[in-house]
Amino acid sequence: MKRVSSVTVRKRIVIVFLAGLLFFTIIDARLGYVQFIIGDELMKLADESWSRDITFEPERGNILDRQGEILAENVTAPSVIVVPKQIKNPQKAAAEMADILAMSEQDAYDYVTKDAVYTRVHPEGRKINDKQEDALRSLNLDGVYLAKDSKRHYPFDDDLSHVLGFAGIDNQGLMGLELFYNEQLNGEKGSLSFYSDAKGKELEQMADEYKAPEDGMNLKTTIDTRVQTIMERELDLAVSQYNPDGALAIAVDPDTGGVLGMANRPNFDPENYQNVDPEIYDRNKPIWSTYEPGSTFKIITLAAALEEDLIDLEKDEFHDDGDISVGGTELHCWKSGGHGNQTYLEVVQNSCNPGFVQMGTDLGKEKLFSYIENFGFGKKTGIDLRGEGNGILFDPENIGPVEVATTSFGQGVSVTPIQQVMAVSAAVNGGELYEPFIADEWIDPQTNKVVKKKEPVLKENIISESTSEEIRHTLESVVAEGTGRPAYVDGYRVGGKTGTAQKVGPDGNYLANNYIVSFMGFAPADDPEIVVYVAVDNPKDTAQFGGVVSAPIVGTIIGDSLRAMGVEPREDGPEKEYTWPEQPKVEVPDLIGLQKNELSEYQTNLSIETSGSGDYIIDQAPSPGTKVEQGEKIRIYLSEKNSS
Repeated sequence: MKRVSSVTVRKRIVIVFLAGLLFFTIIDARLGYVQFIIGDELMKLADESWSRDITFEPERGNILDRQGEILAENVTAPSVIVVPKQIKNPQKAAAEMADILAMSEQDAYDYVTKDAVYTRVHPEGRKINDKQEDALRSLNLDGVYLAKDSKRHYPFDDDLSHVLGFAGIDNQGLMGLELFYNEQLNGEKGSLSFYSDAKGKELEQMADEYKAPEDGMNLKTTIDTRVQTIMERELDLAVSQYNPDGALAIAVDPDTGGVLGMANRPNFDPENYQNVDPEIYDRNKPIWSTYEPGSTFKIITLAAALEEDLIDLEKDEFHDDGDISVGGTELHCWKSGGHGNQTYLEVVQNSCNPGFVQMGTDLGKEKLFSYIENFGFGKKTGIDLRGEGNGILFDPENIGPVEVATTSFGQGVSVTPIQQVMAVSAAVNGGELYEPFIADEWIDPQTNKVVKKKEPVLKENIISESTSEEIRHTLESVVAEGTGRPAYVDGYRVGGKTGTAQKVGPDGNYLANNYIVSFMGFAPADDPEIVVYVAVDNPKDTAQFGGVVSAPIVGTIIGDSLRAMGVEPREDGPEKEYTWPEQPKVEVPDLIGLQKNELSEYQTNLSIETSGSGDYIIDQAPSPGTKVEQGEKIRIYLSEKNSS
């Protein structure tokens, strides 16, 4: 037997020891790497392999008007979620679910046996009603959960529909403010995490984890529901009376650019948008439509001529014989034979095309179109809604004397209604062009504190305050003495301008007897608080003029809106000049305290009705001093005793 030396034994022991030391060093290093370097990542992967998440939608933020009135809100409507691996008796669960949710047993069975961690019952289980919710809760089925959910509700129905837009079944914004500010309104999803084995069975020894959803912020807008309701009412009346192809209205605060109201016809119910032709809800006409503005555009030409000191409205005169020749082209006045000799103030009051052609010609191509661009035409205003149009101006290379002439009275260029409103707001507010906006404040739904406030964006100063003051005075005279008389409002100083624009057909030619008639108004004329624009597309069975159709609508909107906004009536404005067949209104006399036999002298211009019995008048309606149409009924209340 070979004898092993002690030296060899020691070497082998050392080798084994070193090998063992190396082995354990490697293991320790590996354990250290796993524990300290990739431990968190491995734990995360393990957690993900065991955990199952059910997501919960956040509460979408409300949309409010400027007074806090709710325009869009959420109505609770939970949704059904199934975790198939937790269903103990699929056949029984399917039958009970099918009965409650009004679905076939086969469809319900497919859900409760589906090879998935969890599934939403769609669409029958989405946003269920209170009765269905109570029934499911009473059954207390394993693996069937009710997730907090809600649907969007618009308390004012179809009012403001194109501005608010709508949200889909998952409460995602699809149009209007709902789409434009979807991220801020939507918030962040929450979740419920539970742990299960590979077969999906819940691991009861491990606690569930719940992450609450983060609700979206509330949006306070510049919209005034009082103004909006008035506009909606007046457009409904216009549609009923004139059966137009369409109609629109906009109201803004000229000192900030905040939109007070915006309405379209036709409109739609945002909670049932699926039942409407997309061409209706996709086209918010006040910001999307482009068309020739007609005479409302003359305000821009007037502003440029006054700012350049080219005319004196009171002293300078223009003779209108019915047409004017420019570059070999005859351009006509709307009045056959013209207006004769008139001051430039009367040119504006009469909306005389040849007079404005002369202003545009005197300004010249560069100056006229420079002002047009400075007033914001030819580019988007930047309003916080999608789908805004640019409008169309002449290519500079194609602008000749005729193009300058036609542009000066609003023909040949295409603009959007919102461009016109903001331009005229600048013309009457002291010369400041603002960016229009609707979103005013973002409010935390938990604390009700303002998180972010919108500051008005001033783009540029275009004209001087003195020029703006002269424009206000001139346009007020248009309403008191000129073509805008139907917009006159007793007790309020109103300024404005009519517009009657021909429509271009598919062949590029103007359509016959088919006009967009409009009116641009503002009040109070000395310090405007509201600018209102109304356009009616192809009104039927009426004279298609802005002064006939749109001016009285604007007058009513302005008068009712100012009263709703708390603006007190005044008596310092110019008196309306009446023309046949118009008759001036009469002031209601003070009849209180008189005897019944003294009424005969007041019955010439008024119709008097009595209530009660006796010889003495103790009350009346309307109140003394109110101006009413001649022949309007006045009610008096009688008593045996004189209370005065």
